[in-house]
Amino acid sequence: MAALPLNDDHPVRRAPVVAYGLIAVNVLVYLLSPQAATAVWYPVDLLERVCSIDGYFMRWGAIPDEMLGRVDLAEPLTPECGPIDGKVVWFSVLSSMFLHGGSAHLLGNMVYLFVFGPVVEDRLGKVRFLLLYLATGVVAAFGHALVDQDGGIPMIGASGAISGVLGAYLVVQFRSRVTTLVFGVIPMRLPGWAVVGSYFALQYLLYVTSSTAPGGGSSVAYAAHVYGFVAGVIAGLVVYRLRWRSGTRLSDVY
Repeated sequence: MAALPLNDDHPVRRAPVVAYGLIAVNVLVYLLSPQAATAVWYPVDLLERVCSIDGYFMRWGAIPDEMLGRVDLAEPLTPECGPIDGKVVWFSVLSSMFLHGGSAHLLGNMVYLFVFGPVVEDRLGKVRFLLLYLATGVVAAFGHALVDQDGGIPMIGASGAISGVLGAYLVVQFRSRVTTLVFGVIPMRLPGWAVVGSYFALQYLLYVTSSTAPGGGSSVAYAAHVYGFVAGVIAGLVVYRLRWRSGTRLSDVY
């Protein structure tokens, strides 16, 4: 990303326990995963460690052809590793949202959740925010699966759900200003709608260009980002519509 958000100027009135709780869970899951240096209980032997990582992602990651019922057994990513038995496919759609391939992958996602999550949680309320996060993450996963129907590579990461949070932010709190590092070095205060709007535009551009590129696309699930964001916008609009019909302000929702 050419711009890194640091802070949103909307003052939250309650502790964003759900947003911070999701960050804590994501970090904890990564620290306990076999690719993390902190997980010293996994095998030290290189091949055994690779097979541990392979099996971990194949079991808990969301694999498109499995999600669409195209295979009965996940094939290992590394031929030397054994197959994965007893996988619960529907649960892997949820568990995949909390897996990350490395510390940079984790940090990038958590920065966005840290900046925009508390604001959306404050506007929607804790329960609605959690439902939004999980639901848009599921939509993002299936959106990617429909685009990559024969895919056997597990999709991991919180990006789809966080894109949903950004989509909802565009609806419920777009007037805020966000302190952002442009090109990673220049701090600027930009309108919130410009920050999240440019995020979506970039993800859509990368999705289109990667899907039409020779060789079959990218290792990044840009389709999940696009579908998650659109789902978040729709969810935000639904909440606003319910507010208009009930006469309840978003600021009164807990």
